[in-house]
Amino acid sequence: MDPTTDNAGYAGDAATARSSLESLRTEIAKAVVGQDPAVTGLVVALLCRGHVLLEGVPGVAKTLLVRALASALELDTKRIQFTPDLMPSDVTGSLVFDSRTAEFSFQPGPVFTNLLLADEINRTPPKTQSSLLEAMEERQVTVDGTPRPLPEPFLVAATQNPVEYEGTYPLPEAQLDRFLLKLTIPLPSREDEINVLTRHAGGFNPRDLRAAGIRPVAGPADLEAARTAVAKTAVSPEITGYVVDICRATRESPSLNLGVSPRGATALLATARAWAWLTGRDYVIPDDVKALALPTLRHRIQLRPEAEMEGVTADSVINAILAHVPVPR
Repeated sequence: MDPTTDNAGYAGDAATARSSLESLRTEIAKAVVGQDPAVTGLVVALLCRGHVLLEGVPGVAKTLLVRALASALELDTKRIQFTPDLMPSDVTGSLVFDSRTAEFSFQPGPVFTNLLLADEINRTPPKTQSSLLEAMEERQVTVDGTPRPLPEPFLVAATQNPVEYEGTYPLPEAQLDRFLLKLTIPLPSREDEINVLTRHAGGFNPRDLRAAGIRPVAGPADLEAARTAVAKTAVSPEITGYVVDICRATRESPSLNLGVSPRGATALLATARAWAWLTGRDYVIPDDVKALALPTLRHRIQLRPEAEMEGVTADSVINAILAHVPVPR
């Protein structure tokens, strides 16, 4: 095959994939109002094969957002409501005895899907929380010593309530670090909230996305083409050094007990590359790093108690670091 023709075909696939993924915002907006940053974050996570922690008070459409994304991408989705009595086998699946064959057969759990919504993940004990770790990291689950691969693509979108702590089990740092992004879902603006109420008054049913007009605008083939293009996005030595300097600065901050690990630095570089490609460039610039620094790093740092008492937040520490670390020219 002529390499020139092959490159042209690849470029065409990548351009088509970018156009399809850009149209996700318009499609999801038919059901979810005013959450474009969260939609973009979920797409970035899919491109990087990462997972997302969604934080917001009840009623801001976290579940609806994931369901709408799955419909627009024509992907399978399942939801697990995490509760204190949920067992690991309720997530991964288990061996079930078949009396007809007198043998045990594997019954897959809800983790065998493309988009898994882990609702209120901090309401279940650490033992069940950890059942997701292998799935998130290795993209497989091991039951009775047998590894079983998960479908591709696979993304965990876990939600947690930031204002209710009774009966919850905070995620340990090791598990938080497995999430590529932490996206905060804010309350809507007045105009957006009026739009939401107007839609409901007009008969909008959040349980019927087909009636809302959401149709598939992209699919697994577009994701694969996009991932290939993102992997070819150029990163200069200066940008690599900039990412490292930002992460090292968190380890030296007097406001923090825990800074960003090398895994976090790798995650920031990956999300910056995905964002650069989504915005139409085949190379990363410092603004790409800045754009993804907050969602990629905010859950990977730990504030000192005295800093929290003074009103310091993870976002304010990261913003201060971004303001002081020299930007490459």
